[in-house]
Amino acid sequence: MKKGLESITEIIGWLQIVISPTIIGTGLGFIFYSNFENMTGLILGIIISLIGFIIGIVLANKKYKTTGTVNFLSRISATPEIEAESEIKNKK
Repeated sequence: MKKGLESITEIIGWLQIVISPTIIGTGLGFIFYSNFENMTGLILGIIISLIGFIIGIVLANKKYKTTGTVNFLSRISATPEIEAESEIKNKK
């Protein structure tokens, strides 16, 4: 049971890591298409979006294989300033 729950959280973490560069690539692709509203702009906008998606997959796979996606995401969202402040209060 534990292995199944770990797999589910790793998959969710993997998806979260993939989504960030994908959204950035899609935004840049849309901005590019907005400036060049023709077939070339559309194709280049789609290519930029796909590059963001591919970068997201590569980054997520790299983190999955090394430290794990959940560990990576938890370190990003950690607040060391608050933790350090609470440790100082606990020492007094």
